[in-house]
Amino acid sequence: MSFGFFRNLTKPRPAPVVEREHCVAGRTLPLKIVESDRARRLTLRIDSGGRGLRITVPPGLRRGEVEKFLDRHQDWLEQRLAKVPNRPQVRPGIKIPVRGVPHRIVHEPSKRGTVTLSRDERGPLMIVHGDRVHLPRRIADFLKREAKREIEALVVKHTGAVGKRAKAIRFKDTSSRWGSCTSDGNLSFSWRIMMAPRPVINYLVAHEVAHLKEMNHGPKFWKLCEQLCPDTERCKDWLKRNGGALQAIMFE
Repeated sequence: MSFGFFRNLTKPRPAPVVEREHCVAGRTLPLKIVESDRARRLTLRIDSGGRGLRITVPPGLRRGEVEKFLDRHQDWLEQRLAKVPNRPQVRPGIKIPVRGVPHRIVHEPSKRGTVTLSRDERGPLMIVHGDRVHLPRRIADFLKREAKREIEALVVKHTGAVGKRAKAIRFKDTSSRWGSCTSDGNLSFSWRIMMAPRPVINYLVAHEVAHLKEMNHGPKFWKLCEQLCPDTERCKDWLKRNGGALQAIMFE
């Protein structure tokens, strides 16, 4: 069996994707096998938070080669996954960060299903109303609304500074990246970024808006990024060190 597909010579084709599961270190993880015209060798990546695996393969590679590649890297996967933070499930009593500030989750079922931020003598609270079974979804929906409100305002600010316009702004729960910018001006963000400190949220938006002008990661891009967000290096380092823990939180 080959992962090769018929190639349309007149129109770029989307990358073929095979989705399956792979067992490693006692876990069953979703695995995506993505064929790329630019790939010259097989590459293996663990999604942020250990939520899945992704293998990029050259066109036409036989399935057996992928299986051999996985076998050779089983020990590497086990070692890397052992370092991935545990995946906490949001529930009453645990703390979840909002804009970098940990809030203790309190469930109050007597009222309608809303989420409000408050505080008591012990510190900040996230009060979740409604049925207990819907608590994780309500918290995720709250973060999505906060992301839309804050990030859309930051996009307006930074696009005004660079003299470019975003065609659309979308919010997703992506496991492999925090944001993206397409060549036609569509910006996408992971709503999980609302758990990061405010300067980091600002950095992420500045980063993606900078791509509206510089679709690369060259010197001109990073200079523009620094102009939009003087804390670029510090925030980039924070996201690299702490992003996996935010991606690991389960809202299911």
